[in-house]
This record gives sequence, structure tokens and C-alpha cells, in this order.
Amino acid sequence: MELLAPAKVNLGLSVLGRRADGYHELHTLFAALRVGDRLWVEAIPEGVELEVRGFGLPANTDNLVYKAAVAYLNAAGWPGGVRVVLEKNLPIAAGLGGGSSDAAAVLRGLSQLYPAALDVPALALRLGADVPFFLEAGLAEGRGVGERLRPLEPLEAHLVVFNPGIAVAAAEAYRHLRPEEWQPELDVAGILAAIRAGAEPPYWNSLEPPVFRLVPALRELKQELVNTGLKGVLMSGSGSSLFGLAREAEEALFVAQKLRARHPRFWVVATQTVT
Repeated sequence: MELLAPAKVNLGLSVLGRRADGYHELHTLFAALRVGDRLWVEAIPEGVELEVRGFGLPANTDNLVYKAAVAYLNAAGWPGGVRVVLEKNLPIAAGLGGGSSDAAAVLRGLSQLYPAALDVPALALRLGADVPFFLEAGLAEGRGVGERLRPLEPLEAHLVVFNPGIAVAAAEAYRHLRPEEWQPELDVAGILAAIRAGAEPPYWNSLEPPVFRLVPALRELKQELVNTGLKGVLMSGSGSSLFGLAREAEEALFVAQKLRARHPRFWVVATQTVT
């Protein structure tokens, strides 16, 4: 079967503080997009086979897709094997959730190939904090490390997503975050109302200051997106992807074309949220 593993952006990401377990307490809005990786999942007699096409990712046991397949089949008692072909369209370590989405797609695919009475969300969480969201990717409020989810009514929004090809490790972003940069909870209702009205959303990303210190060029690129007239320009997740909101699909396409012409080596797409 063929599956889409959608990207996500964070429509605001607030780091509230540090938890006793060493992780940070988050408040965020996850929004899945209509752009992403593609996977083909096929039953085979035994074992796990993985082929990766596109952005350079190793097709080995360290790949999150491989780990997801092993986790599901092991929990299901190895009813058979699986061959997965991953077409990697999304940039890596980009704040778009690509690896987490790929893993969730494999769990969804295997749930259909080999149905079993399993706690799939728990399997997903063991693979990564963002993986549970992608099991039913849409729009959701996230708390904890992002795993406590409250699904929300779909939101139609047009976006331009812009990645300069700079990998940012999430662990590094959090390591350089200062306690004085912790922020309060997001105004979820206010954010959604502003986006629906085409106004500037009252959101922020607490990880922008540490990531911009690590990669100063991102601050300039963010300003470049602001100058295009897009609303709500923000870094997604721990970066390095930036996005901005357009009033309509035509504006998103126009801005994306201008940015591609100016930065031919960058990954730039015009897309919209999953509705």
C-alpha cells in the first residue's frame, strides 16, 4: 500500500519550563501539511527490508522507519515480515517531523497488513514524542513533551515552508535554551481565530532565540520571509525550517516562486494544512 507521511509545522511552540525528568514541558499546536514523504509497505514472509530514496538517509537499523516496523511486528508476535520503500521528500532535522511521520505511517500500514490488539499510540510514543500526533495527523494541541494531544477542528491555511538545508539537532536547541527564555502557555483560541481571519497570529516559538544564536543566518532568513508580506512567520519546531501564512493558494505559490528564484538550493514549497 502507498502512504503519505505528512510534514507538520508548529503554530506556536512555548517551552514552559524544565521537568523533573530533565525534559522540557511544552505547549504547542501541531498542524499537518499536504506535503510529505511517501512510503510503500508490502507484506513479505519474514524480516524487515527497507529501501530509502531521495534525501540521504541510511537504510539501516538506526532508521526510525526500521525501528517502527520492528516495534510493531515484535509486539504483534511476528505474524510476517514487511518491505518498506521510503521516498524521502522532506529535509532532515528540519523541524517538520519527517522522521516521526515516517514512523507513524509504518505503524498505520502495519496495523492494516497485520491487525492486532495493540496499544499503537504507546508504541508510537516509545519511538518519539511527535510520533503519536502523526497517527491521525490533522490539527492538535500538544502538551507534555508533545505527546498529550487534544484533537481540534481542522483549520484551512495556506503556507510557504522554507528550509535552507541547515540541520539543527533538537537536543542542541533545548540545551542552549536559557531559563529566562521560558514562556507562558499559548492562546490557542486567539491563534486559531487570527489565522481564520487572515490576521497576525499571537504566537511564538521559544526555541527561536537559542537556534538563532546557533545559526545566526536564520534570523536574517526569517526577516526575508517577513518582508514578502506573509503573516505569522515563525520557525517550526527546533528548526531550521521557517514558514509563513498566505491569504490564499495563489499568494503562497507566488511567494514560493520568488524565494526559489532567490535561493535555488533551498527547499521551498507552497502548501496547505490537512483539512
